[in-house]
Amino acid sequence: MEGLSPDPAAWGVLTGFRDATGGWRTASAATIAAVLDALGADAERPADDGRVQVVRSGRRPRLARPATVVLEDGTDLGVATGRLPAGLPPGYHRLVREDGGSTRLIVSPGRCHLPAGLRTWGWAAQLYALRSARSWGMGDLGDLAGLARRSAAELGAGMVLVNPLHAVAPGEPQQPSPYFPSSRLYRNPLYLRVEEVPGAAALGARLDALAAAGRELNRRRLIDRDAVHRLKTEALEEIWAGFAGDPGFDAYRATEGEQLERFATWCALAEVHGGRWQDWPEALRRPDTAEVAGFRAEHRRRIDHHAWLQWLLDRQLAAASEPLSLMHDLAIGVDPGGADAWSWQEILASGVRVGAPPDEFNAAGQDWGLPPFHPWRLRRAGYEPFAATIRAALRHAAALRVDHVMGLFRLFWIPAGLGPADGAYVRYPHGELLDVLALESARAGAYVCGEDLGTVEDTVRTEMAERRMLSYRLLWFETDPPERYPRRALSAITTHDLPTVAGMWTGSDIDDQRSAGVEPNLESTNAIRDRIGALTGLGAGAPVDMAVEALHARLAQAPSALVTATLDDCLGVTERPNMPATTDTWPNWCLALPAPLEAVLDDPRTRRVAGLLNRGGVPHPR
Repeated sequence: MEGLSPDPAAWGVLTGFRDATGGWRTASAATIAAVLDALGADAERPADDGRVQVVRSGRRPRLARPATVVLEDGTDLGVATGRLPAGLPPGYHRLVREDGGSTRLIVSPGRCHLPAGLRTWGWAAQLYALRSARSWGMGDLGDLAGLARRSAAELGAGMVLVNPLHAVAPGEPQQPSPYFPSSRLYRNPLYLRVEEVPGAAALGARLDALAAAGRELNRRRLIDRDAVHRLKTEALEEIWAGFAGDPGFDAYRATEGEQLERFATWCALAEVHGGRWQDWPEALRRPDTAEVAGFRAEHRRRIDHHAWLQWLLDRQLAAASEPLSLMHDLAIGVDPGGADAWSWQEILASGVRVGAPPDEFNAAGQDWGLPPFHPWRLRRAGYEPFAATIRAALRHAAALRVDHVMGLFRLFWIPAGLGPADGAYVRYPHGELLDVLALESARAGAYVCGEDLGTVEDTVRTEMAERRMLSYRLLWFETDPPERYPRRALSAITTHDLPTVAGMWTGSDIDDQRSAGVEPNLESTNAIRDRIGALTGLGAGAPVDMAVEALHARLAQAPSALVTATLDDCLGVTERPNMPATTDTWPNWCLALPAPLEAVLDDPRTRRVAGLLNRGGVPHPR
């Protein structure tokens, strides 16, 4: 096969696709060539070097040659010939051949964990926006614990879906987007509740002064992450200076191992050389060089500091998850200059970015600026980067929302120098990726919801149903009434990327889009407003609060396993948290709720929405 022209289909490159409106779009020859180049397609089809084999529990496929079966815990089952031995437990095992070569053997249950009779409701919350009286300018993990505790005890909620808490680069400016992380393996120190850090009380009046300055930031509606970063960094540095060690910290580091060491090393390097590893001295651009080892030795204390921050986050997240089930959100990708991209650079495709083609809500399409996993290199790595990412996302979680779940099936690649209208889809080995996801879900005892909105192939939802994954249903998008939504779904009115109820009902979101330089789709917006009227029986002049309550009363009738509402809608907030396809023209991810969290949960509007969802027959699971 060597020397033959690459076959796009064999490499997973689609020469065309059906868009969200049902029309067929064909990728240009230049786009296909650029995508194949990014894949390093130097043969007709990719080679399979046998480094990984994924099988379902209970199945015994034939072996090409005899191999010793070594279980994940080191147990040697002896040489297998003909077929795999029966009764292999789920896990990451090895097949070791006589020539010394080995294959990673992934045994998966094939289906995700799904609690029997799951049926509850909760809040879809942007944590940074949930400022309480104790916040330092943005919501933190103490606020998440407070929201969870009161929502369970007073409002009857059964879960909270929280935005991605992924880590961003240290220093300033702080990245505001939860969906552009430096690492999906670790979390953002800005979410720490400083007063609850062990040793914080020793700061005395100094801590009081910093906390007062932090609370002063709450007076502004716009979140100033850089100001928050300066205050929390100053406090945490002083606490760290007095840290004398802790057995819990030692155990955490031992468990996380090299993965944490690499992340903390990247953070320390970024403080010295900037937050984009491609701009560092060449000898530091790879994690396994002698120069990086030397940096570790010279900056040991600083690397330990960043590991300590992650230990603190892990402790506080565990505490926040106790009052109520948390559903974490997994971003679709990572910052190309960040920690994960540095650590896994050979498994990411270069010269392309991930995005979405034009659709009815975004006529220009979207370019997210994220590098995609190279599907064939990821497979050759035994899917470990993907497995580690899922494992980290499920830590202290009862559930996981996988953003843009279609990315496990295919991703829209945009070659450098081109725009979203000139991208092409690349297929991924979705069956094996879903098997890994199912294995991690089963191990964590956490269920999975896939965000399957937008340009979705029919096979995606069919496969998700087979894997016991929850689908996503939005009232803004669905033409059927909520009573007809599927049972295995998370149902909601809107998301962070779409208009709030108030913004949609009053038409102010149209004005916001225009002021942000986005051309709104008036036809689709008017169709949604017509559906609101049909669903609720309300006339166009009805008050926003009445529309909010009527829509949630209808949403509560959905038979879906999960129903979520937003506090923004309860309060009649008109601005959406994020305006796709904008950067500086809209305060994306920087709008706090207009009232403190304590007042929000006491607000009669919030309590009426909670009551409607409870009366809709969606009980708190016990």
